[in-house]
Amino acid sequence: MRLYNDYLKEKYGCKVYRVALDAGFSCPNIDSGGCIYCNSKGSRASYIDTALPIQKQLETRIKYLKETKNAKKFIAYFQAHTNTYASIDKLKAAYDQVEGFDDIVGISIGTRPDAIDRERLKLIASYKDRYEVWLEYGLQSANDKTLTLINRGHTFDDFSNAVKLTRKFSIPICAHVILGLPGETKLDMMATAKKLRELKIDGIKIHLLHVLRGSKLEEIYKKGEIKLLEQDEYVELVREFLDNLAPDIIVQRLTGQGSKEDHIAPLWALDKTGTIDKIISSSRPL
Repeated sequence: MRLYNDYLKEKYGCKVYRVALDAGFSCPNIDSGGCIYCNSKGSRASYIDTALPIQKQLETRIKYLKETKNAKKFIAYFQAHTNTYASIDKLKAAYDQVEGFDDIVGISIGTRPDAIDRERLKLIASYKDRYEVWLEYGLQSANDKTLTLINRGHTFDDFSNAVKLTRKFSIPICAHVILGLPGETKLDMMATAKKLRELKIDGIKIHLLHVLRGSKLEEIYKKGEIKLLEQDEYVELVREFLDNLAPDIIVQRLTGQGSKEDHIAPLWALDKTGTIDKIISSSRPL
């Protein structure tokens, strides 16, 4: 396991901080009801002020990190919703906002496998000569039955095809997965890891299924129709999941939770540091 923070520090000589952005894009899945675990904020970081334009979001967060963390270098992370779901002109106008910041060394773009094509990849690849560019694809599970159940709106083949197309543009790929999805067994989750290994994915973000206020999952949870993972169960699943991935994969996330005002359950997920410490201490040596 190679942690993303370590990878960036080795490459740039200091800790590199990600600055999450909301560029005002929507999602192609919203019209069909959206994923059951997502709310209207589209996985937006709690510190983002959506009233601010992208450049101001960057200025505000970079200033804060410099003053509180003595930060030197940054990655612009287009995080909220689907950041390739717009016209090429609108995408370029959004991505270009990064160029006014000399201390930004990378661009990371969060999207879906059904919202990408050659034209968009060509645009994204055009930034590689100035920045470290990553594409982050939400997969969540390689099991099509699960993807249908959570109303994901795409199949594993869609993901696989997007990965193969992205490879032609030499853009590193980070896959997002969720452990503990409804109806999934340990075998299902490990099958997802093995398929990602076969596809030679460059990076991974692992999330636990958690309930956000305003999501469809909130209704299901309140009816008692779903059982969430306990912390020790999750730690063990992550350990096994990592063991089934390529040993040189860059691990960008080991857990996650919603903002305090939106997070309903499980409550242990709010102890992010404690969970990460347990995962690292129980995993194979770094």
